[in-house]
Amino acid sequence: MRDEILSNISRRQAIVSVIGLGYVGLPLALEIIRAGFRVIGIDKNVSKIESLKQGRSYIHDVSDDDIEEMIDTRRVAFTTDPAMLADANAISVCVPTPLRKTKDPDLRYVAAAAHDIEQHVKSRTVVVLESTTYPGTTEEILGTALTRAGFTIGEDIFLAFSPERVDPGNPVFRTKNTPKVIGGITPACGRVAAALYECFIDNVVVVSSARVAEMVKLLENTFRSVNIGLVNEMSMMCDRMGIDVWEVIDAASTKPFGFMPFYPGPGIGGHCIPLDPQYLSWKAKTFNFYNRFIELASDVNGNMPRYVVNKIAEALNTVGKAVSTSKILVLGAAYKRDINDTRESPSVEIINLLIKSGAHVDYNDPYVPTLETIDGSRSSVSLVPSNITQYDCIVVGTDHSCYDMTMICKHAHLVFDTRNATKGCGGDHIVVLGNGWQPDFLNASREAAAVRFED
Repeated sequence: MRDEILSNISRRQAIVSVIGLGYVGLPLALEIIRAGFRVIGIDKNVSKIESLKQGRSYIHDVSDDDIEEMIDTRRVAFTTDPAMLADANAISVCVPTPLRKTKDPDLRYVAAAAHDIEQHVKSRTVVVLESTTYPGTTEEILGTALTRAGFTIGEDIFLAFSPERVDPGNPVFRTKNTPKVIGGITPACGRVAAALYECFIDNVVVVSSARVAEMVKLLENTFRSVNIGLVNEMSMMCDRMGIDVWEVIDAASTKPFGFMPFYPGPGIGGHCIPLDPQYLSWKAKTFNFYNRFIELASDVNGNMPRYVVNKIAEALNTVGKAVSTSKILVLGAAYKRDINDTRESPSVEIINLLIKSGAHVDYNDPYVPTLETIDGSRSSVSLVPSNITQYDCIVVGTDHSCYDMTMICKHAHLVFDTRNATKGCGGDHIVVLGNGWQPDFLNASREAAAVRFED
């Protein structure tokens, strides 16, 4: 059976189904099509399927032209019907894996996909889970479902895990040229899954087991979370000590070994970094192991939006303004630059905290035309000089590359910059997170600031 599957893969005769057409699944489906395979794209969201059938993308990294390219090949079918899994020789599961409010894993989407596969999959099929989760998930959920359906894993069904490594907005590393880790439930599973992915991924890295592959992704994002937490705490320390953390990082980065720069910000967002370490922490607790680094980093990063709002209040107070009576414009709603993804965005949390404080808050984001906040839906406002001057404070939450910071700083009364986007822009009305600013530092400039508000 293995030889038959490998032959179908090498001849591009295998039909590949991608379950979940989001930030991971849709770019993956595109590369599989480009490699010459037929693809069945499955998603339970009816509006997504209708959009794709009409040639419209809802993901920044996949253009409308890309969708048209897929359709023009006549080798793709977009559907909500899981029964079409019966036609597949290979299945990639790319569904969300969120956290519950209690910070334990919510695997209902993986479980739903496993149920659909159990009901419809046939023998001689390779199944790969890509959704980020804790070690053991692939075997516990998908493996159990396939065994229950009467299959022998490693003989007539080949099951593996391959962690997604999507970096939305990255112009260099996309799905095809980002190395792909794969680990099988059995060695045969790993070899078959690797043979499939090698057809559309430039570099496939095979590890000894699915559990190792599952842990790889958690280590990657825990490493980032812990180091971001460290530098965020350093930024707060530098504010207290009157030291510019950005200058410190730049200087430390000149060391050619033993140092990797991370940069502070208003918090962390997206689907991966805020969530993945919590998956690892939860699983570790089932082994009576408590990861203090993960918990501390989560606490520091999770409290950064509140720290930012407190610093904004301090800056406004220094120029005779209260948050509750201020008009504030937040630049950027996406969780990072040049994308339209607002999942877990610290900018959105800052907006909501400012609203709770009584401020009148607007936002601008060229990638996010509308935004849901705690007081309802709002639209992105125009970023022109005459509009900028109407606000008591401009908050840089996301440093989109299209922002003309020189123009913004020129017309703003007060700027609070969480990303060091205003570097090179002079002015005593600019406050940067972690640059050592304290309320007393601006007191000497109160008269100058007051003049700005009067102009």
